[in-house]
Amino acid sequence: MPTDSAAGLNHLRSSCNELLAKADSDSDSEHYSEPAEPDGLLGLIELDETLQPALAQSISTRKPYSRRASFIRGLALLCACSLSVGSHYASNLLGPLKSRLQREMGTSHTEFGLLIAAYSLNSTWTPLVGGVLASRLGTTFTSILATGVILLGQIILLLGDTWGSVRWMTLGLFIFGVGISPLSVVQETIIIRFFKSHGLGVSMAFGLIAGKGASFISARTSYPLAEHFGPRAPFYVATFLAALSVIVNLVYVVSSKWLVEGAEAELEASDITEEARRRLSSNMTEAQALENVAEKRKVHFRQIARLGDVFWAYIGLNIFCGMIWSPFTHLAANIIEKRYGMSEEGAANQASYLLAGSLVLYPICGFLVDRFKHRPIVIQLLALSSVLTLTAYTWLAFPAKITRSPVPAIFTFAIGQGFAPLLLVMLVPRIVPLKYVSTALGAHKSMEQTGSTLFQTLAGLVLDIKGKGSGPAAAQSLLDAFLILNVFQLLSIVWLIFLEKHKERWVTISARPRENSVHSVDQERSLLEDSEGHDPGRRNSRARMAHYRDVDKTRREVRRGEFFGLLGLLLILSVWVLFMITALVKLRS
Repeated sequence: MPTDSAAGLNHLRSSCNELLAKADSDSDSEHYSEPAEPDGLLGLIELDETLQPALAQSISTRKPYSRRASFIRGLALLCACSLSVGSHYASNLLGPLKSRLQREMGTSHTEFGLLIAAYSLNSTWTPLVGGVLASRLGTTFTSILATGVILLGQIILLLGDTWGSVRWMTLGLFIFGVGISPLSVVQETIIIRFFKSHGLGVSMAFGLIAGKGASFISARTSYPLAEHFGPRAPFYVATFLAALSVIVNLVYVVSSKWLVEGAEAELEASDITEEARRRLSSNMTEAQALENVAEKRKVHFRQIARLGDVFWAYIGLNIFCGMIWSPFTHLAANIIEKRYGMSEEGAANQASYLLAGSLVLYPICGFLVDRFKHRPIVIQLLALSSVLTLTAYTWLAFPAKITRSPVPAIFTFAIGQGFAPLLLVMLVPRIVPLKYVSTALGAHKSMEQTGSTLFQTLAGLVLDIKGKGSGPAAAQSLLDAFLILNVFQLLSIVWLIFLEKHKERWVTISARPRENSVHSVDQERSLLEDSEGHDPGRRNSRARMAHYRDVDKTRREVRRGEFFGLLGLLLILSVWVLFMITALVKLRS
């Protein structure tokens, strides 16, 4: 009977041996392979009967149940959940304190908008870099780097509040933002790594609940803490929780090898590289082969362009989600206070419930995703979420004398946005291969934060321009903008579904066996290429290439990916320019 240690090493060695066995036929570095979740975005793809055995084999990847492995996966989930508690508590600290900061420190709407935007500004690019770092260097190194930066930023934020300096607070949030999004990417990558075939929906739900729970507690307690224990109290609590997250992260770093071996988790490129070094003294050929396998699992920025139209449509969806979700939760307390004539405390208490829905809805949503994983449940729930948030903005956009109370809108928004962030994460393994998961999660976070920062900065300017944000015209303009952007978000979901259906048609055609259907493949592929303007002289060569189960992307699609990637970089650059100019002109010393 092997010991636990030996069993863990057997898992690492056997996994590396399997990688070596298929290294010769592995074309992952050259071709786009199947998504990490083979059911796809719209559920199980209906192919002809000759393909069903192969599809069933690709889906049946779950390992036998082991009570010990399940326990170790639970410990890994507990560590992953604890990593983001401090960052989420601090990131939602300022919303309920906006009126107090205006009264005591004299901050304008633009300055408050810059404070919030400062923390999300670096999140426009750091998630993508963090995703690539996690892919190349491993989640353990990337996580400790992110939590350390978050703690440093939180300490500077505390000092800025103590000194009454808006600029120091902005600097603290600026540094804080360098680490928060990479940490979220690492957390989600860890959960996917351990639970890819073991109830990923529920596990991811609990991972995100930890952050959302901290955000809700922050929004609910920051104002009472400031009232009863002094204005510095919320910032001291946030700093303590950030330090606690660093301590938990150190525990995870120390025990990560034992966790991976005991849970038989997916190997990272860093694990394969370490095993290659271990074999270097005994078998140099195997060591070099493993180094090549590890290099293939590392992601380069240029490879993102090959992820396809569906991926880029998903990225566009994230921009609209960033614009209509996070900025509203930060501005809601002030909007409700001015629009419905409520007190600061009453408006803050009601606005805090915007973040409460996820505490209940994340586990339910995760269960539904796992229960109906072979159906298009993720995209259906995402469309439902968009309709609910659209209903909330419609209610708030009506005159206050007609609606009389913000409660229905708060309730509807809390439900609609309460489970949607989980769905955005769950879409990633259904769209991209496993090696691109951390990078795609980084791109998702990057574009969501880009949209959030852009709208937050512009919202502050609008509120100051239109009557110092105190008149009904300012709030009405803001709510109208939320409403219009929500419509575009819903349309982007519809467009995502259309592109996925088009991609599935290509997969169905190209996956048919060559000897049975070469002629039909040529005909159907020719029809598709004619509709897209392809040169007829390329049809035969493309039809032959299409017999791979993993469809190689066309050159036009790759060029579109390069164009959208450049467009995303320009959008990030424009957000930085807008923030810097606004900060230079509007931010007081």
